[in-house]
Amino acid sequence: MMTGFPPDTEPMRLVVGPAEVGWRLDAFLVLHFPAYSRVVLRRVITGGGVLVDEKGAKPSYRLKQGQLVSVTLPEVPRECPKPEPIALDVLYDDDWLAVVNKPPGMVVHPARGHWSGTLAGAIQHRYGGRLSSLGGPNRPGIVHRLDRDTSGAILVAKHDLAHRGLAEQFAARTVDKEYLAITAGVPDRDADWVDQPIGLHPQQREKMAIRRHDPAARAAQTLFRVERRFLGFAMVSAFPKTGRTHQIRIHLAHIGCPVLCDRQYGGRAEITRGELIRGLPDEDVVLSRQALHAHRLSFNHPGTGDRITVEAPLPSDMQHVLELLARHRPWRRDGAGR
Repeated sequence: MMTGFPPDTEPMRLVVGPAEVGWRLDAFLVLHFPAYSRVVLRRVITGGGVLVDEKGAKPSYRLKQGQLVSVTLPEVPRECPKPEPIALDVLYDDDWLAVVNKPPGMVVHPARGHWSGTLAGAIQHRYGGRLSSLGGPNRPGIVHRLDRDTSGAILVAKHDLAHRGLAEQFAARTVDKEYLAITAGVPDRDADWVDQPIGLHPQQREKMAIRRHDPAARAAQTLFRVERRFLGFAMVSAFPKTGRTHQIRIHLAHIGCPVLCDRQYGGRAEITRGELIRGLPDEDVVLSRQALHAHRLSFNHPGTGDRITVEAPLPSDMQHVLELLARHRPWRRDGAGR
């Protein structure tokens, strides 16, 4: 049995609504209990902590309308991130909120295998108790998230009123987000609109996938615009309309131009100088993380209502790759070498 259930805890009970008919049980729980990872919730299910109409079920069980789902969850580990004196690049700061330029390689909030060195720990040290609590005890001030290896602008709420106002804008899709990506491959079009639903990958736990015929998949839309072309590579701006897990990375892979050095969706984790400059036997690694950067955020200030736009400059590793490409792999008008 799954260990870690609080003693004498009354199970939480949920009723499957019309919009959730056909959903997988694990996806249903991810929606209702966002403080827990999908992996943890699957273990709770297989360990007997979840009953559907008083019976055990598999994570893949498809739900029916009106079914009663009883859930007993383990305690969330490490209730609060430990404050750590980590330097932060703060792009905007006032009494309501801050915008931080997250470096690549930094996990946003504590999770299994990443209890230290997180953004949550860094902002705890910088702002102390002046952070919102709506995200839960292990996500103080965290309004949204970025993948570990994605750099760039991320919002931090300093109290619950600010958090609520920002979260409502994310839900209403009035927060404008622009990402910059270097792609392996050159898109055919100058701009492209990708509308493909995203759900859990059917075989690999840590991945998401385009799932057109999965009723549990969620709508996902991204606008792409090509900013610069090189031989075999491109710099692309991405404007996600929705905010699904790994959305930009999945949609770029779908059009045949995955994010450069995206281990999960592009098949490689690093690239050397010699691979960028043809014929040069140079094995120095110039990029070892996915080339994706949250460049710009625009939102209404939850206190004043003013429209705020904050930009995070392109990090040095991506800038270096672009300089090498511009120097050694310039785009030719005939498109040869794509």
